[in-house]
Amino acid sequence: QVQLVESGGGLVQAGGSLRLSCAASGRTFRTNVMGWFRQAPGKEREFVAAISWGGTLTRYVDSVKGRFTISRNNAENTVYLQMHSLKPEDTAVYYCAAARTSAVVVSTTAYDYWGQGTQVTVSS
Repeated sequence: QVQLVESGGGLVQAGGSLRLSCAASGRTFRTNVMGWFRQAPGKEREFVAAISWGGTLTRYVDSVKGRFTISRNNAENTVYLQMHSLKPEDTAVYYCAAARTSAVVVSTTAYDYWGQGTQVTVSS
């Protein structure tokens, strides 16, 4: 099994920045592709960003392109989501996820392991 633990969420004003971290433990060789998703109240969980094992391939949802950056440190089994220029509509619970596939996928069903989530609240 793989355990994922997110950290770094909090309350920030619009225009501010946060960096989320996700630490993986257990059978980390299964964490081929890592992704970040978010879920706002009353909405479905949506894809935010994903990164390949080597870090050379990344994908982002259009609404965060140019503002968010996903990265990973495989030596420390950690993936990051740096968020800048935050907007109130970015408010959500952010989840880290890991997929065994090598394709940088965006569907929630493609991910095998999930963290518990960390709350990000952006005030206007």
